[in-house]
Amino acid sequence: MEEKINEIDKELLGEISNLENISKGAYNIRKNGEGIERKVTENINIVTKTDKPGIDIYVKENTKFEFVHIPVIITKSGLKDLVYNDFHIGKNANVIIVAGCGIHNDHHQDSEHDGIHRFYLEEGAKVRYIEKHYGEGSGDGKRILNPVTEVYLKAGSSLEMESTQIKGVDSTIRETKGKLEENTSFVVSEKIMTHGKQFAKTIFDVQLNGENASTHVTSRSVATEDSEQFFVSKIYGNNKCFAHSECDAIIKDNAKVTATPEITANNVEANLIHEAAIGKIAGEQLIKLMTLGLSEKEAEEEIIKGFLR
Repeated sequence: MEEKINEIDKELLGEISNLENISKGAYNIRKNGEGIERKVTENINIVTKTDKPGIDIYVKENTKFEFVHIPVIITKSGLKDLVYNDFHIGKNANVIIVAGCGIHNDHHQDSEHDGIHRFYLEEGAKVRYIEKHYGEGSGDGKRILNPVTEVYLKAGSSLEMESTQIKGVDSTIRETKGKLEENTSFVVSEKIMTHGKQFAKTIFDVQLNGENASTHVTSRSVATEDSEQFFVSKIYGNNKCFAHSECDAIIKDNAKVTATPEITANNVEANLIHEAAIGKIAGEQLIKLMTLGLSEKEAEEEIIKGFLR
């Protein structure tokens, strides 16, 4: 792996994944639109698609506590990368999947990665999915990331998704869709921070089709300077089910945040809840930290760190 990865690559991988842990399980590293390194294991196979860019990841049934890393890095300005990754998780498997994209752009053309990830979980399967996005570079070319996640859960399966936009992403549209059968669980935790003139839009669309299906969606975001964020949550209760969606946002300077909840009960036993809170940092929080010797700016930074932790 070392021969094909330079120092910038290592920095990007360090932000979106743990470089030391990648080689401990199955992995596929994609750089500038091409796969550069891959490793499979006895229980996890990775196959290149033949009809479109991307890979299929196959996890055998009853596989327990193995890791799959599929990081993407872009260092070429002007590149628009599109990839389709499908995860096929066998019965009663329990795995951790680490994905994400880091873009380094020192030039004037825009660099973009659009990743479409589809998860197919068989009965009783469990997945923890960690996804991080990061941008850096001295050029004025934009760093654009548009991830799409589709989740299909069969009876008794569950997926826990942690999505984080660290910094440096100029524009992102993040779509997450789910179709849940009986006794399934889909938990989503999202954290986003924007500044400058950055733009971020999040769209959740979850169909609770099976009896006792449940979802819990939590979005925490900080918008500063002239950035703009949109949060759209659509949840459909089509059976006896439970859903809780919450959006909490801190706003500063001239930033804008819009939250649009939509919950639809198509069954009398659907229990759906949505909460949204948008506002500035509370004055009493600042005062409390400033009495400990912090400046107002330092106090704000500490509050934001704790909010997004």
